[in-house]
Amino acid sequence: MLPRAASSTPPHPDANGTSELRDEDKDDHKPRDSNGWDGKLRVDKLALSDEPRDPTVEIQSDPEVSDEEGPAPEQLPADEDLLDDTPEDEEEIELVHCKIADMASLRLERFKQMKRLCLRQNKIEAIDIPAALAPSLTEIDFYDNLIAHIKGLDAFTNLVSLDLSFNKIKHIKRLAHLTKLKDLYFVQNKISVIENLEGLTNLRQIELGANRIREITGLETLTNLEELWLGKNKITEIGGLSTLTNLKILSIQSNRLRSITNLSSLTSLEELHISHNLLTSLSGLSENKNLRVIDISANPIEHLSGLDGLTHLTEFWASNCKLASFQEVEKELGDKEELETVYFEGNPLQRQQPALYRNKVRLALPRIVQIDASKLK
Repeated sequence: MLPRAASSTPPHPDANGTSELRDEDKDDHKPRDSNGWDGKLRVDKLALSDEPRDPTVEIQSDPEVSDEEGPAPEQLPADEDLLDDTPEDEEEIELVHCKIADMASLRLERFKQMKRLCLRQNKIEAIDIPAALAPSLTEIDFYDNLIAHIKGLDAFTNLVSLDLSFNKIKHIKRLAHLTKLKDLYFVQNKISVIENLEGLTNLRQIELGANRIREITGLETLTNLEELWLGKNKITEIGGLSTLTNLKILSIQSNRLRSITNLSSLTSLEELHISHNLLTSLSGLSENKNLRVIDISANPIEHLSGLDGLTHLTEFWASNCKLASFQEVEKELGDKEELETVYFEGNPLQRQQPALYRNKVRLALPRIVQIDASKLK
């Protein structure tokens, strides 16, 4: 069974533009593309600039830049049965990178107890699963195929998890009957509008990173939502989230945000990933008192004011900003008794005296156990 999410902690670019990983994270953060996506933040920081965003420059990896397809890939021979040795009472079928284009050749109808179907990294253009599997099937994973339209799921009302990431989907349609869904993944498609999800009130997690979304809409009824991943889109303002009072993780990095707004009702929020935007201030977080993790890396932020009351903060990531004062670090973060990890590399306070940087951070924040990618001894 393929692992889904590793740690939610992404790699952090250092002052030289490379990325260091903590020892315990090295296996969890290999390069993330369609062959090695780690399933969490869903946006590869290694592909992004380590400097704050220039509002006049488009992100080069924007999904609209190119929709060109390569040459037609080699396909699975029609007479080859990849499941010939699989017992018919198997509950999980997983065929990854097998050049499958025609699902009919798999004869999936024989596996009537199947709960999970994973056909990642194949050449499938249409979802064609036998309706006979509908009573038992709860998880479908068609990550990295050639699917352009959401069809063929009418019978599968018991689905709990659906992953259609890395496909060619432009519109979210034909999902209204999947009311048991808890996890929904549409990473790296061509979606511009969040739509037709209002009836899926059991959703706990939605991943829409690396699409073409400009505005957060259509989520108001999803009050059970706990994780929302919107990195690498074209969002200019945070909005449409006021009813999501159970939201614990909001990832909206690599967008076009200039300020942190409209988060005051999200009192359950524990993690905010908002790196690679155009932020100049941290104001707007005063009501989010349960925040444990904040990532503001690669924003043109010069000052840390705005963190008052965030007494549960354990990790604060602020690499490649414009922070210059250790005195301000001590003033704004010194009272955070639960704070263990900080990232300040790539800031003026690190670049000006790199040999003294770590000692100065320790003096300012004596309770810290990790500075940047290194644990303290």
